[in-house]
Amino acid sequence: MDYSFLGWIVVGLIAGALAKWIMPGKDPGGIIVTILIGIAGGLIGGYIGSLIGLGGSNGHLVNILIATAGAILLLWIYRIIKTRQA
Repeated sequence: MDYSFLGWIVVGLIAGALAKWIMPGKDPGGIIVTILIGIAGGLIGGYIGSLIGLGGSNGHLVNILIATAGAILLLWIYRIIKTRQA
């Protein structure tokens, strides 16, 4: 099953929650920004995963793992940028 844009947003919501659970701590933007970063990570992870042949029809767990990895990466980058600006 290939995910649509909306499908990756839903997976991104799950990925955002998982990324926050994996990387606890106070985020500069709060829970709303973390959720948005999770959605963006899901979209980016899904896009890159589909380019290299991962995700899509390989199963839901793989898609969630890809999206979570993207969300963790974006959350990490966001924390670095916000820390340097403060």
